[in-house]
Amino acid sequence: MIQLDEIQKRLLREVADLHDVPEGAYNIRSNSKSAGRASTENIEIIPREDGQGLTVKIKPGTKNESVHIPVVLTETGIKEVVYNDFYIGEDADVTIVAGCGIDNCGNQDAEHDGIHRFFVGKNAHIRYVEKHYGSGEGSGKRILNPGTEVYQEEGSSVEMEMVQIKGVDDTNRTTKAELAKDAKLVVRERLMTHGDQKAYSDYVVHLNGEGSTADVVSRSVARDSSYQKFEAKIVGNKPCAGHTECDAIIMDQAKILAVPALEANDLDAALVHEAAIGKIAGDQIIKLMTLGLSEAEAEEQIINGFLK
Repeated sequence: MIQLDEIQKRLLREVADLHDVPEGAYNIRSNSKSAGRASTENIEIIPREDGQGLTVKIKPGTKNESVHIPVVLTETGIKEVVYNDFYIGEDADVTIVAGCGIDNCGNQDAEHDGIHRFFVGKNAHIRYVEKHYGSGEGSGKRILNPGTEVYQEEGSSVEMEMVQIKGVDDTNRTTKAELAKDAKLVVRERLMTHGDQKAYSDYVVHLNGEGSTADVVSRSVARDSSYQKFEAKIVGNKPCAGHTECDAIIMDQAKILAVPALEANDLDAALVHEAAIGKIAGDQIIKLMTLGLSEAEAEEQIINGFLK
């Protein structure tokens, strides 16, 4: 593993909770190059020949192992597209930690577009964590555009934690999923924008198998003059159950658009959507201020609790 500077180490802590070389399989990408890679007996990480991504193969029956594939950018002007494919064998149960951190102190934009495809075998389970973070005082933007595709076989389950809390100027997040019989998908998105930032989230889930279920929930906060758009469409093609929810706090001069959609193509497709956008209640702030907090501190406490 190559030596990382303090900024790169800080970014890794933010997006992957890494304070040292992780146990198990990992690939750390820094400024469009591999900074370190390791496979295990059950998890093989194979780099693409063009250097723009990975193939990760997880053997059937693999339990209690993890894969870390974080990306950090600290050079202004970088624009990269990375393609990562994950093949999860039958009955495996693993955690995959991704995420990207950009520190841009220059006057050119820095952009990372990550395309991740997951092929989840029969009765396999994965927990996928993706965190995005931006920092740096430069005038160049920090741009992150994650694209995720999930293909779930019979009886498989996927939990996805999608987090973006600070510093990303523009993001276009797309997620598509195809679920077979008795497959289960749970998505929890947490997002905050500030300044003039823009964030687009687009989910499309096809429940193709009998007994398949999906639960897609987004919680977000829009501050200053930022803009957010959340779209979620669940398509029920068999007897199935689907739920999508957007719960957002709007502040200052921000704008939020929520577009939930349901499509039922089977008599026994049970689909539900919810959407709520509102400001912080004044009585919540007053209650915290009576405990000795300032108004700004009270707002931060409420936001932190909301996005937890």
